[in-house]
Amino acid sequence: MKVGELIELVDETIANLKIAIIANQNRAFESPHTSYEFTQRALELQEDLDDLMKAREMLSKLDPESEAEEHFPREELEEFLRLLELLRDAEPHAF
Repeated sequence: MKVGELIELVDETIANLKIAIIANQNRAFESPHTSYEFTQRALELQEDLDDLMKAREMLSKLDPESEAEEHFPREELEEFLRLLELLRDAEPHAF
């Protein structure tokens, strides 16, 4: 996988997380009984977003045409890709 492709996956995940954060923040105002849970979820998603933004910044310093395997151990890259998939597919804003 090329670094540029990895950046695209990170960008897609970042966009999904931003939507999820806004959705959870809005849901926090729906009911006093559930506001804590939605606020807590928004904070957790913000932490994930911050981590992804740092990863995105680090990836942007690499040559987008180079192979990601040249820069990262295979196991770490596979784990990172699984994490991105989980964050993208979870759709936490759909609750």
